[in-house]
Amino acid sequence: MSKQDKVPGHTAKKGVFHAPWEKSFNKILTPFEEFIHRQTTSGLLLMGMAILALVLANSGLSGLYQQWVHLPIGINVGGWVLEKTLQHWVNDGLMTLFFFVVGLELKREILVGELAIPRQAALPVIAAIGGMVVPALIYFSFNHGGDAARGWGIPMATDIAFAIGALVLLARRVPRALITFLVALAIVDDLGAVIIIALFYTEQLVWEALLIAAIILGVLLVFNRAGVRQPLPYFLLGVLLWFALLESGVHATLAGVLTAFMIPARPKYDPVRFSEHMKSLMVRFDASHQPGKSIMTNDDLRTVVHTLENSVHKVETPLQRLERGMHMPVAFLVIPVFAFINAGIPMELASLGDTLTHPVTMGVVFGLVLGKFIGIAGASWLALRLGIAQLPAQTCFSQIAGVALLAGIGFTMAIFIAELGFANQPEYLLMAKTGVLFASLLAGIGGFTWLWWVSEHSPTNKN
Repeated sequence: MSKQDKVPGHTAKKGVFHAPWEKSFNKILTPFEEFIHRQTTSGLLLMGMAILALVLANSGLSGLYQQWVHLPIGINVGGWVLEKTLQHWVNDGLMTLFFFVVGLELKREILVGELAIPRQAALPVIAAIGGMVVPALIYFSFNHGGDAARGWGIPMATDIAFAIGALVLLARRVPRALITFLVALAIVDDLGAVIIIALFYTEQLVWEALLIAAIILGVLLVFNRAGVRQPLPYFLLGVLLWFALLESGVHATLAGVLTAFMIPARPKYDPVRFSEHMKSLMVRFDASHQPGKSIMTNDDLRTVVHTLENSVHKVETPLQRLERGMHMPVAFLVIPVFAFINAGIPMELASLGDTLTHPVTMGVVFGLVLGKFIGIAGASWLALRLGIAQLPAQTCFSQIAGVALLAGIGFTMAIFIAELGFANQPEYLLMAKTGVLFASLLAGIGGFTWLWWVSEHSPTNKN
């Protein structure tokens, strides 16, 4: 028992008990501020794990690192065996949780977020489309034949954690609406990447397994329409959907997005009904309270508190609750583990020049840095000129151009698509990953410098 547990009066406010460090974490954030804070921290952790992987892969421990990454791990039930390397379990299994959170974010944005209002959604949607098409075309211009052409989807993806992390470092110099624009753009970009993976990076289809996946998805839809709000049934069917897609040839991580879209987005209680229910429960709470008696020995009081907890969950949508609950483990565990497993690229200084001038590397670098800039800035300029979109509040076009540069940071999703496209071409995969790392560094430095300079000369940023 800690000293804090023994001293119930250790508090600055009567009736409120604080753990030793609790006040340090009591800052109240809006959901958007909490999202940005987590993305920024995740980006820093992601960077640290990527650097660690690079160091290990190019040190005396490289053999041990590669052995660990390719360690076979299997599940054996009777005569049924599923065996993959650790890297495959992370990329095909653990990353499903990442895609689940992406799906939740997409659904929320489409229903009530930046993508719900057509006028507000127009600019980030058009910018994201331009930022996907132009990079793909630039990559294809370098690699228009042979197996290397399969990497055309690599430079289309923006890493939301890294990009937002870089932009938040300039938070006092750029308007809040610019960060919102980047978030919306990156989410549309994620949706595009999901569609590309489903349509173009799918192996030969097994129709029986695909039919089973469709049936499971139908049951999930029934759960949604029937008002099932507990997460466990969705989780169990989501696991079955993952197995079905794994056997079907469609990339199994898409089970995360499909399951997320089935999560209910309506609460059980509306605010008025919730308020009435809370008032009646608080009357019972006050009546059950016995001065001097701990809640641990007051059964009636514990029952009321338990009912209060359940009621709070029912006024919040399951989608919001799961998004908030899953975001932290994905941001601080799944993505860093993915970076550690996949960013360990062995680099030979003697052959670095040949690596950087390889068509695959150049296609990825020019696609991410130049293609994202031209695609996002160009599409935004055209949409504004045609009057079908408007600039975010207190922003100027030069800031949109800076965001277009930052969007060239394509770490997580770009490496993921590289793993899919070049699964059987290790040389091309090495070139693609090198290109992603080099381009992300250039785009991050370039975008940050651009926005820093613009903030010194733009009157809209004097805030």
